[in-house]
Amino acid sequence: MSHALTPSQEQALADLVAVYPVADELAQRFAAAGHELYLVGGTVRDTLLHGDAGKDLDFATPARPHESERVLAGWADAVWLTGARFGTVSGAKDGAHLEITTFRSDAYAPDSRHPEVTYGDDITVDLSRRDLTVNAMAVRLAPPPPRFVDPFGGLADLRASVLRTPVDPETSFADDPLRMVRLARFAAVLDAEPDGAALKAATTMADRLDLVSRERIRDELNRLVCAPAQARGMDILVDAGLADRFLPELPALRMERDPVHHHKDVYRHTLAVVDRCPHDDLVLRLAALLHDIGKPATREFHPDGRVTFHHHEVVGARMARQRLQALKYPKTVIDEVSQLVFMHLRFHGYAEGRWTDSAVRRYVNDCGNETQLRRLNQLSRADVTTRNQDKARRLHAAMDDLQARIAALREREELERVRPAVDGNQIMAHLGIAPGPLVGEAWNMLKEARLEEGPMSDERAYELLDAWAEAKGLR
Repeated sequence: MSHALTPSQEQALADLVAVYPVADELAQRFAAAGHELYLVGGTVRDTLLHGDAGKDLDFATPARPHESERVLAGWADAVWLTGARFGTVSGAKDGAHLEITTFRSDAYAPDSRHPEVTYGDDITVDLSRRDLTVNAMAVRLAPPPPRFVDPFGGLADLRASVLRTPVDPETSFADDPLRMVRLARFAAVLDAEPDGAALKAATTMADRLDLVSRERIRDELNRLVCAPAQARGMDILVDAGLADRFLPELPALRMERDPVHHHKDVYRHTLAVVDRCPHDDLVLRLAALLHDIGKPATREFHPDGRVTFHHHEVVGARMARQRLQALKYPKTVIDEVSQLVFMHLRFHGYAEGRWTDSAVRRYVNDCGNETQLRRLNQLSRADVTTRNQDKARRLHAAMDDLQARIAALREREELERVRPAVDGNQIMAHLGIAPGPLVGEAWNMLKEARLEEGPMSDERAYELLDAWAEAKGLR
């Protein structure tokens, strides 16, 4: 099956070669070596959609990895063979990143987490083993002239915003179960709708995700949560039962409600909060996704119809840490996300009554750095999804005021460097004590005093040290 390109799409593909002459040069080298070369996958899809594929170019060829390596040798600025055992040779040339993959057919054994790679010689067979028809289009570059290849109707599906698998979805998802998560991811990236057969197969085969490494699932989740239409993708994960296999806290937010005990739809609220956060900050978007996961475990009903979730931020931070660890996230990401979940309610104390300067200092200090402070303020703003416009205006005005207070204190006190007026050596010299736990206790006491009182002189610090030492029986 083939569909004609519009003149603008034909021009976009021609421009791709013009913008990245490395593609034409690479095609000439493969042709000279007697091999075909195709632009494939996301490179073709994004060019047809936006006229721009970025700096990452994907190619497919019948040449085996060692033959592709030979073609790149002496021409590419760098060559990487880390993916060669799976058929992929990577290279860099003139600022472009190139991935050249041998035609292949990846299949999973019933109880395996790793694909069995089989090389092929036919572009149609290779495209049939791709995840979705919109990613199963190609442009033959070598031998010339260029030719658009679309055996599974990917262009029509792209135009209709429909996601289908090139072969029947049961076969496709059995070959690589991660494709079920990719179905949700591309629904979020392209704001597209899966066809009924794909969605039904994903629902039936969700347990096959247990065969996929947590790292591969994590990488897809990262792309999904930062996508423009992330809510559509999350709905697919939840509705198909996929999230149950690796992120059960998300469907758990769809808590049953009744006419007597009212509370907002926590699941829908969560997706709205994610949408309100910048799409290019993975840590912030993950924190938004997980900020209320402690609510199901802390929900309490009251006779007057109220529903409360006391300490859900504490429970949620612990749950977020455990889930991110299970998904093999880096320690830094785990620490930053769980901290934001733990602190996401702190701002409400400010909105309910003006803080002292001491409370503002502690808020900044507890964030740890400027990036986390910015994220926490953004998350606090995004968390305001109330339909009560007066309440929303009050909360946003309170955040404006808090940020102004922080700026004023920072200018006056160098808040980012809240430290005692004297250091450990001065503490030991003044008190006449040796290195040990007492020095740390004294330093922490002075830091708490600094947070409470603001900038202090050395004389004031020594006064506090003397009083502390006397209370400790050191004098």
